[in-house]
Amino acid sequence: MCRNIVPLNNLEPAATDDECHDAALQFVRKISGSTAPSRANQEVFDRAVAEIALVTRELIDGLVTPAPPKNREQEADKRRARSADRYEAIRVFQEQKRAARAAS
Repeated sequence: MCRNIVPLNNLEPAATDDECHDAALQFVRKISGSTAPSRANQEVFDRAVAEIALVTRELIDGLVTPAPPKNREQEADKRRARSADRYEAIRVFQEQKRAARAAS
């Protein structure tokens, strides 16, 4: 799953149309392998984003859950912490790799 697409269900306040569009855009970019389509592909790219954003909105509006809504700031803090952990692990790995090469 693309790390830039965040869960939009059961948030307080509810997901906006812009967030649905942003998630659709990230999805289409991932699937197409292109962040900026050529002029020849722009129309089909934009149409895919619009259709996926619409379906995403319908999905989010139709989902029901007995769980209490999630706090947006707390969820964002969790994502930032996971990201920091990932980047720290990468930094440590690269540092160990450099040290191993230097020792050889």
